[in-house]
Amino acid sequence: MKRRVLQLAALMAALILLFVGCSGSIPGQSGVDTENVESSDDSGTADPESDQAAWEEAAHTPLGKYPETVEYTLGKISGANNSNLPAGDTYEDNAYTRYLKEVLNIQNVDIFELEAGGSYEEALEMSIADRSIPDVLVVNGRDNLEKLVKAGLVEDLTSVYEECTTDVIKEMYASYGEDLLGSATFDGKLYAFPNTAIDDGHMLLWLRADWIRELGLEEPRTMDEAMQIIKAFVENDIAGDGRTVGLACSTGLIAGSSETYGVDGIFTKFGSAPEKWILDDEGNVVYGSVTSETKEALRYLNRLYQDGILDSRFLLRKTDNIDELLINGYCGAAFGRWWAPNNPLSLSYSEDKSAEWKPYLFAEDVQDEPQTFESYDEWMYVVVRKGYEHPEIVGKYVSAIFDYSRYEDDHYASEVNDYFSINVDPTARPMNINVDYIDALYRCGDNLQKALEGEISVTELSGLEKSYYNTCRSFLNGNLTTANGWAAYASRIQAVEVLDSIGTRKKPAISLGAADADIPQNLQDLESTAFLKIIAGEEPVDYFDTFVQEWYAGGGGELTENVRDSYQ
Repeated sequence: MKRRVLQLAALMAALILLFVGCSGSIPGQSGVDTENVESSDDSGTADPESDQAAWEEAAHTPLGKYPETVEYTLGKISGANNSNLPAGDTYEDNAYTRYLKEVLNIQNVDIFELEAGGSYEEALEMSIADRSIPDVLVVNGRDNLEKLVKAGLVEDLTSVYEECTTDVIKEMYASYGEDLLGSATFDGKLYAFPNTAIDDGHMLLWLRADWIRELGLEEPRTMDEAMQIIKAFVENDIAGDGRTVGLACSTGLIAGSSETYGVDGIFTKFGSAPEKWILDDEGNVVYGSVTSETKEALRYLNRLYQDGILDSRFLLRKTDNIDELLINGYCGAAFGRWWAPNNPLSLSYSEDKSAEWKPYLFAEDVQDEPQTFESYDEWMYVVVRKGYEHPEIVGKYVSAIFDYSRYEDDHYASEVNDYFSINVDPTARPMNINVDYIDALYRCGDNLQKALEGEISVTELSGLEKSYYNTCRSFLNGNLTTANGWAAYASRIQAVEVLDSIGTRKKPAISLGAADADIPQNLQDLESTAFLKIIAGEEPVDYFDTFVQEWYAGGGGELTENVRDSYQ
């Protein structure tokens, strides 16, 4: 850790020198050498009046192109394995950056590219402490955003949002209600563009349908029937040589919307929402991990463990170990969101194309889902350095990437949209946020299905939808046999079709505003230990009541009162 801190300190020192030492700036640049500026004027002559008009249009419109290249320094969150970018592409030169250069004439110069989960957060904290941040910065968590605002380090983006975002972008943000933009607003001023989290739908149970057929079993109609199918996988040792394992499960238990191998679907079945603040039947805010519904879910998981349905060695597994089970064909059951075919199920398909993973969701299991809250503690925002002369870049970026490239510009945007179909991670974008309608998943799935069935013309699809359509059509025709082709079809068509068939959408979370709803580490550890002991039978199910008492006595009671006061 000491070495990492020293490295980051050296990095930030270099950044400070860069910011302080740069000179010779011109309109459209922040500390950029004027000799290296590209010009869009092919004639080699300049018309000062028209040039000024172009700068003004660019500064006050969503898609106005700068007459000269605007370079901006950037601090961004990187992804594992270079975000799955095609060979030769980098964070500063890829489909997104090339498109932005063509449409807006802007170019990012990355000051740091660090993965979330430690190094990025440390670099961010150092930037705030040193009062030196890049021109544009990706911020993790509303608390960090608030620190930047209070420190006077970031620009007010209220007018940028009004002038330099398209009507479509405004519609997208409006689809989430007032809370999302509200989380980036302080004293009536917007200081950041927040990420949008589309409705990912309910957690699906993914089963090896080819194994179901091989054993001569009927497809499940309920969760209990699905669990018996998994039991049959294990008892019949369908993988062979005694290697078959049951339902994949991480020791984290809850995967949420971004991780894998949780058993969230079991908790949802019982109307439980662990690790979230919820409204109980009496309208009171309570922590979802301490409810009677959670106790019943743990009772069910304990029974699955005893019956050999839950992976008997799940306590010893790490994510990589579970990945290997799927790759080697030893596991045929895992919970996952609609995007699970992209990650991790594509690993299984790449190894064995006969591995037919199929999604299941049972209506009775999602009817009693409680109302949850969102504190935006882990939300992602994009901010602009105070004093940067082109704060409008953020609004223009969002408009170009999430509106124009999808709905207007087919010619230059094809490479951008193709990134989605080849499973390039969103962290490949210069600014990591995503902006889309809350129901974007269902809009896209519905349009794709209609196009595949000939109900609408392909020309009616957005650029992004066309990319998925082409991939899915090629897969169905047998012309595309890669894991990416299968993943696009399984996620965008099969999974979304299952979600739509249930007819129940997830309830949008309610904002807790500025409330400090973080669960202290001691309470997190208490919860994790108790849950795992109950599931594994090291403690009886009624031990849950002892855990609840200890949770409230250990600070949970006071925290609950504070959260309730904030909500009310």
